[in-house]
Amino acid sequence: MGTQVRRNRHPYESILLGAGVIASTTFFGLFSRLILMKYPLKNILLRETLPVIILANISAVNVVASRSFEPMRGVEVMDKHGNVIGYSRRAGTKAVKETATSRVVLFGTSALIPEVFSHFFKKTKFFMRYPQSLWTLKLSCTFLAMGLMAPVSFSMFPQIERIQCSKLEQEIQSATEETELFYNRGV
Repeated sequence: MGTQVRRNRHPYESILLGAGVIASTTFFGLFSRLILMKYPLKNILLRETLPVIILANISAVNVVASRSFEPMRGVEVMDKHGNVIGYSRRAGTKAVKETATSRVVLFGTSALIPEVFSHFFKKTKFFMRYPQSLWTLKLSCTFLAMGLMAPVSFSMFPQIERIQCSKLEQEIQSATEETELFYNRGV
């Protein structure tokens, strides 16, 4: 019964959470771009990589914010037969951290590769003659990097993750004799 109360959601909870995540992500994305426009950096390495670093961090914050209820309420923890033992906040925290890490790898790499390619290719004769075609190269590199990095990012951590029972809450440890339990990490 206590588990059910913890899992119930209020009607507008998801809508407000989603709106907050979208608004904050948009703000941080635009804020960093406006700062770079107002105060141009002389250091080319910093100027090219700072937006990538900010995007990777925003991706992690986005995951943490949109899944903020999992560390508070917990995720289902199951035995090897799929029977739910209980809800673990520690497993929820681990799931959110792993998902945030995989998103940093996905979006950070997908944003860095086009910047590296465009940095070297914009000095060629073709792109100096037709500088407006540089966006085509960046867009193509972004699609290619995202397509190649998505499977890598999703396979960094298994979908169904194992966790030692000794690392979970005392109420879950006392509810089972299993030494190893499983939970769904999410995407």
